[in-house]
Amino acid sequence: MNEKLNRLTSLIKYDMKPALGVTEPAAIAFAVSKARSYTKGDIESAEIVLNSGIYKNAFTCGIPNSNEFGNLFAAALGLAAGNYEKGLEALEDVKGEDNDKAKKLIDENKIKIVLGDMSSNIYIKASVKTKTDTSEVIIKDYHTNIVSIKVNNTVIFNKEDDEKQEAENESENISSKEILDYTVNDILEYINNVSIEDIAFIMEAHKMNIDLFYLSLESNRTDIAKKLLKMNNNTVFSDDEICTARLLTAGAIEARVLGLNKPAMSITGSGAHGIICTMPLYALFKVNKLSDDILLRATALSFLITMYIKEHSGRLSAFCGCGIAGGTGVACAIGYLKGADYKEIVHIINNMSAGITGMICDGGNQGCVMKAIVALDAGFRAAELSLSGSYIFPIHGINAKTPEDTMRNMGLIASEGMVETEKTIIKIMESKS
Repeated sequence: MNEKLNRLTSLIKYDMKPALGVTEPAAIAFAVSKARSYTKGDIESAEIVLNSGIYKNAFTCGIPNSNEFGNLFAAALGLAAGNYEKGLEALEDVKGEDNDKAKKLIDENKIKIVLGDMSSNIYIKASVKTKTDTSEVIIKDYHTNIVSIKVNNTVIFNKEDDEKQEAENESENISSKEILDYTVNDILEYINNVSIEDIAFIMEAHKMNIDLFYLSLESNRTDIAKKLLKMNNNTVFSDDEICTARLLTAGAIEARVLGLNKPAMSITGSGAHGIICTMPLYALFKVNKLSDDILLRATALSFLITMYIKEHSGRLSAFCGCGIAGGTGVACAIGYLKGADYKEIVHIINNMSAGITGMICDGGNQGCVMKAIVALDAGFRAAELSLSGSYIFPIHGINAKTPEDTMRNMGLIASEGMVETEKTIIKIMESKS
């Protein structure tokens, strides 16, 4: 296998990261705790400017180690007890008394959340002021990608805006945009020929996400997971692969959006994407007694197709990337596990593009569970129809002559087509508060 195809392994490693709770409140907590680390004394004020995607996604989602929700509390808890050194697991060590400290900061009106640009590109500016110090941390493009740090009006760190890569990966010179250099045919050639030892690390995503699923069954805060367990004959792994896939996926996502204290393995900066890309495949793996080899290859395919669509849509937008990008990725992988060839994978993409594109994102919340169920059901149907020879022809709708252009069109619906939708969603959400 040539060097270019081998590069896909590095792209997956670069993109696959643990995240505690919904990624957006985790990023807010990371940013404010980093800014707080440069100040001494009691906090006088803090202001956090968020692009619309971060603002919306964190608006009503659960916070790890807390019963609270939303971007304001994520910021307050990050200030009170966040550990920036843990990245997107910055709230892992939060204790009960830390919640009281966070509530006190809010009650004293010391924290202000500001809606910035309407954009699918990540932006967070966290500013903290004490009696003796001021600090400012700016994050762009990726959830932990700090591009600027200012302390007492002096810039102490600045990264070129066009680097768009996380600091810990700079030595690898990796950019997520590289995925667009590949075709679906390239990706399938890689999937079929990559050494299984090279992608063995992907099994960690399954282990992490299945642990999160089991936490959903144990928690007294979850509801949907327990109902789906009953619908699956009160067993986790039944003979029904779709019901089992639905249970594992929805259960893990419910635990995540409620902020239960175990991480998800994220892809494209989202734990929900990582869950929908893996858990349905793990269900098929267990129900049908498949090999580790085929599970790892299918998961790599699921990740790469998802990454391709997300690179066109932007990391955050008004369309549900979990359902549309992640759903399409896992649909292709479901087809792969059932013997789909290149042509049938292309037809699965067509079926998903025609059927599910347009599902909105109204933030990280319990509704993500229902969206994942809809996307997963659509994914199984898309694969089943393709394998039987039925698909939506390229001439119809936003489908295109090539799968690459079809996925590009799916992304454009979000990055260009739904800006006004984003404004309306935020307006509705703010009206409720």
